[in-house]
Amino acid sequence: MLAHQDEIMDWQGIRISTPARTWLDLCRLLPMEHAVAIGDQLVRQPHDGLELRTKPWATIQDLREMLKRHPKMQGIVKARAAVELIRAGADSAPETFLRLALVDAGLPEPELQVRILADNAHSPAADLGYRRQRIGIQYDGGHHLTREQQSRDNRRDAVFHSAGWRYFKFNADDLARDFRWAVRQIRAALREP
Repeated sequence: MLAHQDEIMDWQGIRISTPARTWLDLCRLLPMEHAVAIGDQLVRQPHDGLELRTKPWATIQDLREMLKRHPKMQGIVKARAAVELIRAGADSAPETFLRLALVDAGLPEPELQVRILADNAHSPAADLGYRRQRIGIQYDGGHHLTREQQSRDNRRDAVFHSAGWRYFKFNADDLARDFRWAVRQIRAALREP
């Protein structure tokens, strides 16, 4: 399907589709969870000092506008369902997959980037969690294997534990098993008083 003129942008002298339009085009090709993960990355606020950009690639409203503009596009039903699951705050696709696995298992949707002290931007944060139940959930990707990152992670983990939170860490092995073990662990923790 042809793109509207404002769905095209210039990137280093090359005309490409905007991030929101690219997402819509990919929705017809990708599984639902991947469409959601890409959407999560588009609407995520970049980290100061770690990325060159300062704004998200798109907003959820931008994605919804694409859906309205192209109501008969192949994959539109999946795209409409995906946009309802997109959340700002996931730093990686595995974090999105973990959140979706928890929700698909019938658990409450976890909050993203849960800080021990909600109003303190310097308070340690877990990737996901349930504040009321004081449950923190971390997905550790490959960059967590460096000595420096492990030291930072150990300090963060200790703060969560000393604050009385139940704290869970999952990794690529859990992802490869569709987070089944993670779901069981979190379900049990949510049942505990």
